[in-house]
Amino acid sequence: MFILGNILLGVAEVLDWVLVMYMWVIIARALISWVNPDPYNTIVQVLHRLTEPALKPLRKLVPAHRLGIDLSPIIAILIITFARKAVVATLYRFGMSLT
Repeated sequence: MFILGNILLGVAEVLDWVLVMYMWVIIARALISWVNPDPYNTIVQVLHRLTEPALKPLRKLVPAHRLGIDLSPIIAILIITFARKAVVATLYRFGMSLT
């Protein structure tokens, strides 16, 4: 069973890193949006392509035009934080119990 435990520990670690990196990508996009960036800039396009699939559904839940501010990055960061605390921590503890 220790092999399955080690696999779960590895999956938990990789998932945690991916979630942290994605959270920083969302933060970078939010910060760049404050300065009205050039839409033809490669970095801006990459950030837009990486974050839009996650932020677009959240914008439908909380429309920005009513509040005057886009809250979708904050909601996405809260969801990522919850996933890290719930899913990653659960995988890690279950993997530790199997080793």
